Amino acid sequence: MATAAIGTSRPFTVLLFVIINLLSSTILGGGGGVYADNGVFSVKYKYAGRERSLSTLKAHDINRQLRFLAGVDIPLGGSGRPDAVGLYYAKIGIGTPPKNYYVQVDTGSDIVWVNCIQCKECPRRSSLGMELTTYDLEQSTTGKLVSCDEQFCLEVNGGPLSGCTANMSCPYLQIYGDGSSTAGIFVKDYVQYDRVSGDLETTAANGSIKFGCGARQSGDLGSSGEEALDGILGFGKSNSSIISQLASSRKVKKMFAHCLDGINGGGIFAMGHVVQPKVIMTPLVPNQPHYNVNMTGVQVGRVILNISADVFEAGDRKGTIIDSGTTLAYLPELIYEPLVTMILSRQHNLEVQTIHGEYKCFQYSRSVDDGFPPVTFHFENSLLLKVYPHEYLFQHEGLWCIGWQNSGMQSRDRKNVTLFGDLVLSNKLVLYDLENQTIGWTEYNCSSSIKVQDEQTGTVHLVGSHYISSAYRLNTKWAVMLLFLILVMHWSAHLRCLG
Repeated sequence: MATAAIGTSRPFTVLLFVIINLLSSTILGGGGGVYADNGVFSVKYKYAGRERSLSTLKAHDINRQLRFLAGVDIPLGGSGRPDAVGLYYAKIGIGTPPKNYYVQVDTGSDIVWVNCIQCKECPRRSSLGMELTTYDLEQSTTGKLVSCDEQFCLEVNGGPLSGCTANMSCPYLQIYGDGSSTAGIFVKDYVQYDRVSGDLETTAANGSIKFGCGARQSGDLGSSGEEALDGILGFGKSNSSIISQLASSRKVKKMFAHCLDGINGGGIFAMGHVVQPKVIMTPLVPNQPHYNVNMTGVQVGRVILNISADVFEAGDRKGTIIDSGTTLAYLPELIYEPLVTMILSRQHNLEVQTIHGEYKCFQYSRSVDDGFPPVTFHFENSLLLKVYPHEYLFQHEGLWCIGWQNSGMQSRDRKNVTLFGDLVLSNKLVLYDLENQTIGWTEYNCSSSIKVQDEQTGTVHLVGSHYISSAYRLNTKWAVMLLFLILVMHWSAHLRCLG
């Protein structure tokens, strides 16, 4: 009996240890958030670890650029993998008592909106594994309607709306270039977040913002499935964005930073004054709807390409657009052609083939970082953006493909544009300073931490990266744990019978 008891306890102890570790990773890894300056938003990469086809990638970026060309902001986040269509989303609380909403994080969108309880065609399910929530004004004790005569309504709609009087609710409508749209009314309520109170520590906080209560969505915004979320968290430049609204009420500084981890998912998304790491900043181009900066040169390896300064400014699109919602990087033809030619010239025996009519691909068995040159983009104020071969080359069906794209070939109106997406932005800390109208970046480990200054006390706190675990991932872990428990019970019973 003693021998049987020892034999039973050892495997049971080992399995129990494994189960405890799984429980710990589920509980500790599932929550948390990406700390904002004096506030925190949990962030997750929508397609982390999931394969996406090149055709889906193409459709994603074309629709994104269509929306840029239409002059309307679009709700998309970012992807760190060139072969994946990306989207980062955050978990926030809205209302009193607060309810949780999963919203797309978009640096190019200027308003916040969530699906409304009155919406009949809004998505009700999502394959991402979370439960979708609709906002109900009557269920929040702090929720109020925004009237047509309020300054916010006048600014968003570009002046008074015909037939919209002081006693009426302020409507909104956004139509995107791909035909999708969102419409509803503006409301005012509290958004809940966690204020940074110490190193990797937070306390609950809130701020009042005005946001859209979406009563009708169409196109991709109204479909259920893997694209479905509760709404959009706009971090754009206008006064209606969440960063501008919270800054105007002195809740945060009008600064934010993101460090998107396209491999592991999640990352850092912080509002406020980042003091470490140090970041070189460059001026934003004035009078542009997006985050545009002035590029001054392109370098391949040690060679500076001979490109006219006029190429960096295409018509009314001044400068280079920095957009975490686009996957690849798009360059005018006069930059794209010499850039790709210079890259490929390093290997004389390459057999280059074109896939899907636009991706230049080839076979290569050795290290791409040893065989191809890095590409460095130069910006005003000596800011550099260095992209290594393993970042601008990606594997597809046994081939290496070039992530740089000819924007003249990509856009439906055949116009050139310089636009940098997550091909070059992922795994870099990107800092947006709207108070000084500058932007900057530096290479960084997005799974580590940064330092943010508390403007009220002057103290500096560590802000770490986090990752939202979807219900799918949690259910998978619970299923594994349940399987272990069944095995433990079966094994113990079997050994008792033997004893």
